[in-house]
Amino acid sequence: MSAPGVEGAAPTELPEIGAAVFLVLGDGVNLRSRVEAVDGNTITVAAPLETTDMSVFEPGREFEIFWAPPRTRVILPCRLVAVSGSAPSRWTVVPAGPSRHDNRREYVRGGAGAVVRLEAEVEGQPAEGVLLDISEGGLRCWIDEVTSLKQGDRVSATVWLGTAEAHLSGTVLNVREAPHGDPGQHLILTFGTGEDMAQMIRQYIMAWEIGERRRNRRA
Repeated sequence: MSAPGVEGAAPTELPEIGAAVFLVLGDGVNLRSRVEAVDGNTITVAAPLETTDMSVFEPGREFEIFWAPPRTRVILPCRLVAVSGSAPSRWTVVPAGPSRHDNRREYVRGGAGAVVRLEAEVEGQPAEGVLLDISEGGLRCWIDEVTSLKQGDRVSATVWLGTAEAHLSGTVLNVREAPHGDPGQHLILTFGTGEDMAQMIRQYIMAWEIGERRRNRRA
């Protein structure tokens, strides 16, 4: 879906009604919502539950939203123009600039810091690791102890992706010593995903990347 933009500029792409979107409010706050209506260049979204008692979200505030169609991510800067006072609460936003796609590679990688719980029928395997990055096709995690896992072993991994837990079943691609003299090892796990899981991973990575860019600008 697209809406007219400034004269001479390309139309701005808008999300479809019912699409899941993330509202990127800064300071690491990325809240999940859903598009309720689109009228011209006006978008109505469900107010995230986390903002029920937060008075700072008033008309005039600008932030980015993003959504993740297959194999791409669309980022749209928006301005909040209205907040409904009745339940269920709704936010009305309009584009504050042109939308853009982020298609740097087929499987975008990102994210770091989440605990990865590992399960496999291998004696001496670690119980958990720390996520280094993840994509739709695999993840890399750091484990602080030597593992008996090896290439080809089947492993189940559970990791929190910001809004929900992802349960992933895959195959060990590689286990190698952690670089730079760090203790432990890096484990690379490959897996396949359905579209729902792939979208969850894309949304998690996008929220993480936007948070990183904002932190870098403040540094």
